Amino acid sequence: MSRPRIVIVGAGFAGYRTARTLSRLTRHQADITLLNPTDYFLYLPLLPQVAAGILEPRRVSVSLSGTLPHVRLVLGEADGIDLDGRTVHYTGPEGEEGTLPYDRLVLAAGSVNKLLPIPGVAEHAHGFRGLPEALYLRDHVTRQVELAAAADDRAECAARCTFVVVGAGYTGTEVAAHGAMYTDAQVRKHPMRTGMRPRWMLLDVAPRVMPEMDERLSRTAERVLRQRGVDVRMGTSVKEATHDGVVLTDGTSVDTRTLVWCVGVRPDPLVESLGLPMERGRLLVDPHLQVPGRPELFACGDVAAVPDLNQPGQYTPMTAQHAWRHGKVCAHNVVASLGRGQRRAYRHRDLGFVVDLGGAKAAANPLGVPMSGPAAGAVTRGYHLAAMPGNRVRVAADWLLDAVLPRQAVQLGLVRSWSVPLESSSPEVARVPGRPEGAGRPATPTTPDRQRSDTEPEGEQAGGTTNDAAAKNQPDSEPARSRPGGEPAANQPGGAGAENQPGSEPAKARPGGEPAKNQPGSQPAKAQPGSEPAKNQPGGEPAKNQPHGERAKKGPSGSPRASGKPRRAMEAAGPHPARGGSGRPGKAPRAAGAGSAGKRPTAPSGPSRSAGPPTDPGPEPPANQPPPGPDIAPGPVRRADGRAAEGDS
Repeated sequence: MSRPRIVIVGAGFAGYRTARTLSRLTRHQADITLLNPTDYFLYLPLLPQVAAGILEPRRVSVSLSGTLPHVRLVLGEADGIDLDGRTVHYTGPEGEEGTLPYDRLVLAAGSVNKLLPIPGVAEHAHGFRGLPEALYLRDHVTRQVELAAAADDRAECAARCTFVVVGAGYTGTEVAAHGAMYTDAQVRKHPMRTGMRPRWMLLDVAPRVMPEMDERLSRTAERVLRQRGVDVRMGTSVKEATHDGVVLTDGTSVDTRTLVWCVGVRPDPLVESLGLPMERGRLLVDPHLQVPGRPELFACGDVAAVPDLNQPGQYTPMTAQHAWRHGKVCAHNVVASLGRGQRRAYRHRDLGFVVDLGGAKAAANPLGVPMSGPAAGAVTRGYHLAAMPGNRVRVAADWLLDAVLPRQAVQLGLVRSWSVPLESSSPEVARVPGRPEGAGRPATPTTPDRQRSDTEPEGEQAGGTTNDAAAKNQPDSEPARSRPGGEPAANQPGGAGAENQPGSEPAKARPGGEPAKNQPGSQPAKAQPGSEPAKNQPGGEPAKNQPHGERAKKGPSGSPRASGKPRRAMEAAGPHPARGGSGRPGKAPRAAGAGSAGKRPTAPSGPSRSAGPPTDPGPEPPANQPPPGPDIAPGPVRRADGRAAEGDS
């Protein structure tokens, strides 16, 4: 008899715990496969300390292959599930496609940033869900303080050292608390010329800080924030965001270069493509975390609506504490479905919450006992050390060094603004130049239908106006292509079309431009008066003497390239389909319903893929910007107002 095949999608709190428990319970009698876009488990509660320079990034990243014995790790992102054929289709980190057959499937894809239809937010705000976003925020805040310290103009200094955090939940509160300490430490060492100090603002439409937690924790956290000078404004949110600042719902304008979006999360849109019963974006499951009518399908974590047996009629909230315990129960029930052991129903006992506010300050209520001050700080850090599945000694060592040594406030410049767009279905993966379209699921469009989460209170819809067409106003670009985080290889200023990939010289045969004369390895262009048209003019035959020109016909090995396979350097000359055009916001390329293995659509053919004339030469990049070299990022991203994105120049 063949060994059962178990596939787990996602390695967050729920997926990681499921894989680790299954590895122990199956005793090598099953093939366990874990599909995840990264090779690490991210301990999210300590991410604000990475942004504040307390912990190094690898401290909160636990190796999957090193801590999950007898579990096969497959790097990739699921973009289609065939329920009838029992297969998962995925796209790898370099654009390769694959299929994983299964006998039991566990969906633990987690959550993504929650978006609201507020003008300018998608272009000018950054989320806080993944390691790339935390690294970008640390560099960005450091850079703004350094630029403000060197500025002579008080208005510019005030804008650069003003930091706005939207969302006063668990994450937003910790980001503001740690951020205020980080910038104050920088200013103490390098005072500003104008005598100003950094200013942090925390906004939320809720009546109090951390409204989902105990009121005593909320009061403790707000008191600590105000003592550190954080401007806490409850009942207020952002109405509009621009490159130079934000407009609040009370009519106030705030000049700032930093907008951190922490309004909450929503389930990964992967589960929407299954066509199964949903509850506010989450897949409905029974108390045993099994999908009704699908005995082979389990779901846990943020993508699952698990009935709360302690509060009939309600579902467990989307917290790390629930997801971690979902994983253990799910693993036992998967093994029980294979004929070993008994099923368990999920029942949760609240052990309390802890909130690390930086330094010796924290708010905690272990077992319902409210605590604050150094005692709460010790309980909070002790809880994190006990909950982490690895790196405990390294985390404790970093805490000790932070207590006795000053922090290293330097810019590493590893993550650019366009690499961490707010509109992303994969916040744990940073965009890179030349990344194929399919290497990572497409960004979730900001349509009014999907922008508003079903769990979002009515009051959080401040702003009112939709933002689904904001991306279409970018100069000389297609929707969602030239925003920060869009495909830099195609339409970014400083880039070019298929013939102008990095490593080649700029094309000189654009409409109205100088005829191509000195292309490498070619004869003078034949577009002189009285001669036949140049072959690389729009509408003519594609240029055959351009560098890499033959790659459209043959792959690196010389064999013909499959027409649907994505390329690392994608041609941008042809028009690209609008994202989310299938009518379903979010993961449009996935399966349209149950039983369909939705494969990712490939990019339409550009001029270099066909011998016939192209239908559209595509938008032209600015002529005064050189193309990027092979080892550097593209030129600065242009926003809708024509300004360069901060940190990308």
